[in-house]
Amino acid sequence: MTRASHDQIPEAALAWHQSGTGAALATVIETWGSAPRQAGSQLAISGTGEMVGSVSGGCVEGAVITEALDSLADRRSRVLTFGVSDETAFAAGLACGGTIRVLVEPVGEGAEALPEAMLADLVAARAAPRALAVVTSPATWTRRLVAPGEDPAVDARFKSDRSGMEEDGRFIAIHNPPLRLIVVGAVHIAQPLLAMARLCGYAPSLIDPRAAFGSAARFPGETILDDWPDAALARLQPDARTAIVTLTHDPKLDDPAIRQALSSPAFYLGCLGSTRTHARRLERLADAGFTPDQLSRIHAPVGLDIGARTPAEIAVAILAEITETLRK
Repeated sequence: MTRASHDQIPEAALAWHQSGTGAALATVIETWGSAPRQAGSQLAISGTGEMVGSVSGGCVEGAVITEALDSLADRRSRVLTFGVSDETAFAAGLACGGTIRVLVEPVGEGAEALPEAMLADLVAARAAPRALAVVTSPATWTRRLVAPGEDPAVDARFKSDRSGMEEDGRFIAIHNPPLRLIVVGAVHIAQPLLAMARLCGYAPSLIDPRAAFGSAARFPGETILDDWPDAALARLQPDARTAIVTLTHDPKLDDPAIRQALSSPAFYLGCLGSTRTHARRLERLADAGFTPDQLSRIHAPVGLDIGARTPAEIAVAILAEITETLRK
């Protein structure tokens, strides 16, 4: 699964460090009020002031970059606090309200620094991809990498996909594999939907056995499976971090995919088609033995009702509904 370039923040820090430019990694560890970025959000800063990512949506990045460059000079980590009552925060631009605490760590040598080997192991896990957490104790600057099954507190955060501080003072930064979006039907809507999903951090896959539809020319750079949809879904093994959307509204293609999806733990299943089309779909699925509770998982007609008309607008509506299902 290839992550979007704007999400390759530890990767950027490691590359800058290994190139000799130097790098620091800034991570939001706590927030209160209307702070714009959640705990775990990261910003990589090079020794020349380049940056990838963000910790506040632009409010305090300038101050964080200054501290990051200082950390590269003194090889010491630090925790910064910016709040609405803090003159430094106002000077940095935190006028949107709220309070954030940011951990800044130089990469490489130094008793308080983030070791290169640890960052490299994290980057390798993200590329695999496999879940991994970085557990940091700011009081002592001790750090360790934790995999699923090694620590109940970390496991709880893997499950909720939320980084944060523990009562014992440890900060747990969660690095789960990317969310996945599986789209059945290489129709026009799928083109903007896959692009938008990637920008939102999903690793998309496209399924269509029709060569004229699912071609690399129409979907350059995308993962395209030309198997029958149920066989393709069985290969992809959707999990609880997977959304599935069917777009062909052809029962011969959609129904096998829907049956496979309903037997999976996917967190979202949306199906294109009118209310009348969906009613007939439900009848077929009920005849196949699916229960009302199972059928209630289907979002159809797919997407939030925002009056979307064009393929791109429909893609926005679909991704909005996926986001609403995931976050609420």
